[in-house]
Amino acid sequence: MDFKLENKVALITGGSKGIGLESALCLAKEGAKVAICARNKDRLEEAKSYIQKQTKANVHIIVADVTDKSECIKAVEETVGKFGTIDILVNNAGTSQAHAFEEVENELWKDDLDLKLFGAINCSKAAIPYMKENEQGSIINVTAALGKTPPKSSLPTSVSRAAGMALTKAMSKDLGEYNIRVNTVCIGLIRSEQLEKRWKNENPELSWEEYSKIDRSIPLGRIGNTEEAANVITFLSSSVASYVSGASVNIDGGFIGTL
Repeated sequence: MDFKLENKVALITGGSKGIGLESALCLAKEGAKVAICARNKDRLEEAKSYIQKQTKANVHIIVADVTDKSECIKAVEETVGKFGTIDILVNNAGTSQAHAFEEVENELWKDDLDLKLFGAINCSKAAIPYMKENEQGSIINVTAALGKTPPKSSLPTSVSRAAGMALTKAMSKDLGEYNIRVNTVCIGLIRSEQLEKRWKNENPELSWEEYSKIDRSIPLGRIGNTEEAANVITFLSSSVASYVSGASVNIDGGFIGTL
């Protein structure tokens, strides 16, 4: 299927590893011009090399901390300066913070919301004027399925991710008249550096394929791969999904018991 992404311009935050990196690669394979931002320049250089070894894409790296509003503006303006516009924004920057309520101090609440919620808010605000000029755009907010049904000791992540879902729905209603679509993907257990460390510490004798099937609570019977999340993000970014906005798509192997 042709996703019609040739020469579209995408900015992916948290683009140096994991879902952000695979999303950048997937978009690049479809012909998009890609800017990736993260805090670590060395990791960004490695990510750029990883993408360019597999594609002929024009990849631009941006060192930026999206907890800082001015850095969000810089990331968008640098993308536009390099490629002339911005069509797609993937708000992916984030980490996993999972603690019991009484363990979470105010500073951690603030840090988590600054990264996951306000990072998305500030990057989106910076990108929207260019999307309005183009009379089209797609914003993907990467959240987490646990924001829908928070388990025990899942704070502050479950709250910041739930806020990201509400933000998505509200934005989609406010921006629809400008043909700007806003959707969220709600991530479940997906292969990551954190999970790989747990695997190597707890069950080094198992292959990844064996380890990924230990958790029997996932209906599809395994942990997901970053490519599987990236494929859905690419679809939602594209004009193939031209009538999809305000959607909350679970990428969790069927684990969460709600839509």
